[in-house]
Amino acid sequence: MTSRNQNLPGRPPGFTYQQSRRGLLRTKGPLVLQCEDIPLTKLAEKFGTPLYVYSRETISERHSAFERAFRELPHTICYSVKANSNLSILRLLARKGCGFDVVSGGELERVMTADRRAARKVVFSGVGKTREEITAALKAGILLFNIESESELWALAECAGRLRTTAPIAFRVNPDVAAETHPYISTGLHKHKFGVPISEARALYAEASGIRYLRVRGVSVHIGSQITDAFPFGEAMSRVADLVRELRRDGHEIDYVDAGGGLGISYDQPDASTFPRQVAAYAAALVRPLRELDMHLLLEPGRSIVGPAGALLTSIIYKKSNNGKKFLIVDAAMNDLIRPALYGAFHEIVSVTLHTDQLAKSEATDIVGPVCETGDFFARDRTLPMVEEGDVLAILDVGAYGMVLASNYNTRPRPAEVLVSGKSVKLIRRREKVSDLLRAEL
Repeated sequence: MTSRNQNLPGRPPGFTYQQSRRGLLRTKGPLVLQCEDIPLTKLAEKFGTPLYVYSRETISERHSAFERAFRELPHTICYSVKANSNLSILRLLARKGCGFDVVSGGELERVMTADRRAARKVVFSGVGKTREEITAALKAGILLFNIESESELWALAECAGRLRTTAPIAFRVNPDVAAETHPYISTGLHKHKFGVPISEARALYAEASGIRYLRVRGVSVHIGSQITDAFPFGEAMSRVADLVRELRRDGHEIDYVDAGGGLGISYDQPDASTFPRQVAAYAAALVRPLRELDMHLLLEPGRSIVGPAGALLTSIIYKKSNNGKKFLIVDAAMNDLIRPALYGAFHEIVSVTLHTDQLAKSEATDIVGPVCETGDFFARDRTLPMVEEGDVLAILDVGAYGMVLASNYNTRPRPAEVLVSGKSVKLIRRREKVSDLLRAEL
């Protein structure tokens, strides 16, 4: 039995500390971090570590925040599959009426496996769609192809002609809007590989309208990821709205505007209470330029829905000191969560169990994995309560770009994943074995 004690500051309700009770007299035990109603200690014991844990409640609440914010405009939320592509999470969102944004044939196959009916609400983005992927998407009957080059336009026309079917298209235009984010995930400037210059869009739409088996349906834009200021979204959408007016004057039927995704989350100073206001500001920035255009808005959120819904549990294998420099060596590694190594990304890390005596003591330490790379770290000089070998840590906000970026480097099997809903726990991916890794090799 536990009783609610305190939340992690700023955290969504999916992850809270609870006061544990133990013994016949139910005396107070340590604080234990829970995902919804399940202590993370129990999940670590049952499924082992490293372990990805997701909160269904958090995913649902954040999806609902988007639906409320955009209710005044016809819209479809096309969840960005690349953020977290686990089939159970895709099924959860499909049941809520989501469409999907895919960037590969593999992601399309995942959507079709999760819910074949969702194909009619799929948008297919990406600069390098192969003819095989295009053909699969045409056969599936997706909603929209976001075209990113003239060469791709002709490849799509060829594939559609071979199948004697019509491909619905939008060009992804590059509005040359700068957004403050990591350079690896900024996409809206002319120097980036994505999209076509907005200045060339009218000529490309004119070309597309004369091609049999293609049908112009919309305009697409995406300026990057992990953007927390609404202004760049509004600036980009104003330029798109002007283009839509021009295209309609040219005689094109523009039914959809795909606003892309990119709304960021705060990793270092989270405040779940402000999320509805953040989404409302984002919605206002997008809706204002489109209000008089009578069209259907497509949205591609990913990280902002699933990011805070996930935690990675990892056990401390060893404590180590090198001339006063302290290390916690854990059983998770950069192959399980690469964001700190790849982007220098910050993730809050907490002890799953907090004893009273721990709260009075702390130490600065590096939290590192066992992979043979100096870049295999989760945090450097991070101040934590005193912990011991065998204790379990939780790395937070890993619901997006965590497991999807995991690899088998050093022949390390990937972690298991579980989805928690109240008092219920579902294993949604079993832990890999080394034999799984060897099976495909000859």
